[in-house]
Amino acid sequence: MSKPLQISPDTAIKLSKELNVPIENLMHMPRHILLQKLAELAKSEADKGETKPQ
Repeated sequence: MSKPLQISPDTAIKLSKELNVPIENLMHMPRHILLQKLAELAKSEADKGETKPQ
Protein backbone atom coordinates (compact mmCIF):
# COMPACT_ATOMS: atom_id res chain seq x y z
CA MET A 1 0.00 0.00 0.00
CA SER A 2 1.31 3.44 -0.84
CA LYS A 3 1.96 6.03 1.83
CA PRO A 4 -0.23 9.15 1.92
CA LEU A 5 0.67 12.00 -0.42
CA GLN A 6 2.89 14.69 1.03
CA ILE A 7 0.67 17.70 0.34
CA SER A 8 -0.68 20.42 2.58
CA PRO A 9 -4.23 20.24 3.95
CA ASP A 10 -5.22 23.31 1.90
CA THR A 11 -3.92 21.71 -1.29
CA ALA A 12 -5.73 18.46 -0.48
CA ILE A 13 -9.03 20.31 -0.01
CA LYS A 14 -8.63 22.26 -3.27
CA LEU A 15 -7.69 19.14 -5.25
CA SER A 16 -10.53 17.19 -3.70
CA LYS A 17 -13.05 19.80 -4.84
CA GLU A 18 -11.53 20.21 -8.33
CA LEU A 19 -11.29 16.49 -9.00
CA ASN A 20 -14.58 15.57 -7.26
CA VAL A 21 -12.78 12.97 -5.15
CA PRO A 22 -13.18 12.49 -1.39
CA ILE A 23 -10.12 13.71 0.54
CA GLU A 24 -9.55 10.24 1.99
CA ASN A 25 -9.35 8.75 -1.50
CA LEU A 26 -7.16 11.59 -2.74
CA MET A 27 -4.61 11.19 0.05
CA HIS A 28 -4.13 7.47 -0.70
CA MET A 29 -4.32 7.77 -4.49
CA PRO A 30 -1.18 6.57 -6.29
CA ARG A 31 0.92 9.49 -7.46
CA HIS A 32 0.80 8.52 -11.16
CA ILE A 33 -3.02 8.44 -11.12
CA LEU A 34 -3.18 11.83 -9.39
CA LEU A 35 -0.83 13.29 -12.00
CA GLN A 36 -2.98 11.82 -14.78
CA LYS A 37 -6.14 13.36 -13.28
CA LEU A 38 -4.39 16.73 -12.89
CA ALA A 39 -3.30 16.60 -16.54
CA GLU A 40 -6.88 15.84 -17.63
CA LEU A 41 -8.15 18.73 -15.48
CA ALA A 42 -5.58 21.12 -16.94
CA LYS A 43 -6.47 20.03 -20.48
CA SER A 44 -10.19 20.54 -19.91
CA GLU A 45 -9.51 23.98 -18.39
CA ALA A 46 -7.35 24.88 -21.39
CA ASP A 47 -10.05 23.69 -23.79
CA LYS A 48 -12.62 25.87 -22.00
CA GLY A 49 -10.31 28.86 -22.25
CA GLU A 50 -9.85 28.40 -26.01
CA THR A 51 -13.59 28.27 -26.70
CA LYS A 52 -14.43 31.51 -24.89
CA PRO A 53 -15.42 34.36 -27.23
CA GLN A 54 -13.15 37.38 -27.09
